[in-house]
Amino acid sequence: MATVSTHTLNGLDGTHAGPIAISLYRLTGDGSREEVFSGATDEGGRLARTIDPAEVETAATYELVFQTGNYWATRQPQRDGVQIMKQVVLRFEMPDPEACYHLPVILSPNNYSVWWSVPE
Repeated sequence: MATVSTHTLNGLDGTHAGPIAISLYRLTGDGSREEVFSGATDEGGRLARTIDPAEVETAATYELVFQTGNYWATRQPQRDGVQIMKQVVLRFEMPDPEACYHLPVILSPNNYSVWWSVPE
């Protein structure tokens, strides 16, 4: 089984960022998107889903979409009150249908940082 997981962190105060709605899409050859799953991080900012290896297209590009607008709308407003980023979209591939793809994200109202954390 492939595992796609994330841990969202609030870059302003260092706390866990949740709940945040998340969807994973597979991009198709004609440019459309097929939803693989949707859900939300828990209060601790974590989400993990397994995907049957037969459902993983190793040559495909995937999008993990974080709906961050609502999360920030419930937090203290940014200094100038303007938030222009309502989503964070990560595009990646899953070349191994049995691997773990853990993509933690540090979020701020108008920027983010992400990395691939490979389990040892």
